[in-house]
Amino acid sequence: MKKLLALLLAAMMVFALCACGAQEAAPAEPQTLESDETMEGALVAESDMSYVQDKGVLVVGITDFAPMDFKNDAGEWVGFDADMAKAFAESLGVAVEFIEIDWDNKVLELDSKAVDCIWNGMTLTDEVKSAMQTSNAYCNNAQVVIVPADVADQYQTVEACADLQFAVEAGSAGKAEVEALGYSFTEVATQADALMEVAAGTSDAAVIDSLMAAAMVGEGTGYAQLTYTVGLNSEEYGVGFRKGSDLADALNAFFAAAYADGSMMAAAETYGVQAAVIAQ
Repeated sequence: MKKLLALLLAAMMVFALCACGAQEAAPAEPQTLESDETMEGALVAESDMSYVQDKGVLVVGITDFAPMDFKNDAGEWVGFDADMAKAFAESLGVAVEFIEIDWDNKVLELDSKAVDCIWNGMTLTDEVKSAMQTSNAYCNNAQVVIVPADVADQYQTVEACADLQFAVEAGSAGKAEVEALGYSFTEVATQADALMEVAAGTSDAAVIDSLMAAAMVGEGTGYAQLTYTVGLNSEEYGVGFRKGSDLADALNAFFAAAYADGSMMAAAETYGVQAAVIAQ
């Protein structure tokens, strides 16, 4: 009898332990489902395209940089980059807003969501590509030396420019080139300011983008007394988004379609940059 009672008690203990285990395990399935839903929601929240479409506007970080981004007589932002940005925003079903930024702080402007992209003739350097999600290259460019036209014959080689005092845009590819050469330079806010320094005689020379030089320097421009001489490199332009942004792929698809239907080249011809456009 004692043996029978002991067996019954043991069986009851085993049953109780199994019941407790089943009760503790029961919540596992809902927790897993909830976790999956949370992860899915996080992925949606991280979509830059959804973020931009939800707020209804693509905010574009720029500087005053003809022929890519500049204001016309009516005060409207125009230029090859500005016109393409407007068309891209339209393809997303949103408005576009242009904000002038401090070029040296472009990554901070992106990461803080003050702007949604940097679209301003931005050189695709290794530093830029490591800090941003970038589009495919869409324009060729170079950094060129700007000097007064009446002394241009003295500065036809890189070596001849060694003793000049340069004005360069802070955070720009031009600054990087001058710095690499070990030349003396003063940083200014924009490439336009660098041209003003040379025109005023407060700097001997400037280094700016060749596309800007073609539009703003020489006969028939606002800086007829200046000219460009030496090319320091060759480079490509791209558009920058936040790291991991799905807008980069969307822009690549837009570029390919715009190149195929001719609208990209038509915009380029408006601003005289068609020779620099890269096939998409």
